Amino acid sequence: MLLAGCQSYQPKPLDLAAHRDTWLARTPGDEPVGVFAEKLAEEGKPSAFDLSDGLSLAEAEVVALVFNPDLRLARLRAGVASATAEHAGLWQDPQFGVDFLSMVEGGSNPFLITPGLSLTIPISGRLEAEKARADAAVAAELTRVAEQEWQTRIEVRRAWLTWSAATLKAEQTERLLASIESLVGSTTRLADAGEIVRTEAALFTIEQASQRQTMLRYRGEAAEAEQELRTLLGLSPAAPLELVPTVAAVMDPDELTPDAATDRSLTLARLRDEYEVAEQTLRREVREQYPDLTIGPLAEFDRGDTLLGFSLSLPIPLLNANKQGIAEAHAEREFARAAFETAYERLVGSLAVTQTRFDTIREQREVIETEIAPLVDRQLADAQNLLQLGEGGSLVLLESLTRVGQTQMSLIDARLGESLAIARLAELVGPPTAQPVDDPNTNTPGAADPAPATNEGDAAREVTP
Repeated sequence: MLLAGCQSYQPKPLDLAAHRDTWLARTPGDEPVGVFAEKLAEEGKPSAFDLSDGLSLAEAEVVALVFNPDLRLARLRAGVASATAEHAGLWQDPQFGVDFLSMVEGGSNPFLITPGLSLTIPISGRLEAEKARADAAVAAELTRVAEQEWQTRIEVRRAWLTWSAATLKAEQTERLLASIESLVGSTTRLADAGEIVRTEAALFTIEQASQRQTMLRYRGEAAEAEQELRTLLGLSPAAPLELVPTVAAVMDPDELTPDAATDRSLTLARLRDEYEVAEQTLRREVREQYPDLTIGPLAEFDRGDTLLGFSLSLPIPLLNANKQGIAEAHAEREFARAAFETAYERLVGSLAVTQTRFDTIREQREVIETEIAPLVDRQLADAQNLLQLGEGGSLVLLESLTRVGQTQMSLIDARLGESLAIARLAELVGPPTAQPVDDPNTNTPGAADPAPATNEGDAAREVTP
């Protein structure tokens, strides 16, 4: 009967080949991603998911929430905390013992047998405190998962913006290169005819080679950024993926204020939960100093006589009284308080720094759009007209084309910096509606079921927006 109440060990060896095949077959259009997007739509969250026109940034965030490898590990760690809480606060198992004594000499029945059964009754309140601490630890882990989900979305945004900027720069450089290439042949013919000096024609060829090298560099940066995106999305390097570039901001910067961060910051929420864990830890350690009652029936068989009774024991907390545990818990609580308070100070300071950076970049972008870009466009148009009329030199046209390319690159960089600053503000403030992840008892493999998530269906059930 005692053995029937015990669990048995079942080995489960690693299978890298099976996991590799599953990972290589994974695509953004897999069923778990679609199911999760439908779940978001049912909850009233904007989640239009249509891959027919390519993968957008918003759709990429959904894919990352389903497949990101770091999020999978975070959810499984939350499952460990949930499993601990599920079995916290249990009574100790009863103990059965038998003492055998025998008389050294004489006696018709020289044996003395004393069987006993002892049961510890938790009158100290320690088990309730232990359960409360375990529940607080689960809440902290769930908030930590929500924080990491938001951090993953921000990382996807940064990687997406970086990839988009490199892609747009490569496209702009390619168009500029086409314009220069169309002039190389004509300037060469003019040089052969003696209408312009050969050194001027050679400058077009040099600029052509320089722009080609620049285009290759931007293409390489875009390819590298795309691979980083695939890693964040949990996709293999060769998975079919058509990305739609954008350098536009995702959130309104006017809503990303210190007051909003007080309510929405998942970092502050996690530290609040960790402070509650420290509170409950101190409560548990204080309860540990109080004794629990151990009681049980007792029988004694002494040379034919049978004696019945009970045993009773109660520790006296005079010397130890769990002083070390209580002192450590007090110190841990003060550390948790300081961690929360200093995190708020750093949060407000980081928001101020990022807001200043955003305002500066926005002013620079406005200057480029309203002042520099129109002047450069007008200069290019005038240079083309003068060249057609035979009143201008080819070097003016080349310089104008180069300035147009530089202005386009500067504008892309300004928009990228502006969007990255907004992403940083969003990272600090938190999501518009900060919701904790689902209970890992029901959504994380490993809490109720010790088997880890090995397929996309398990991963989709782990996800919370």
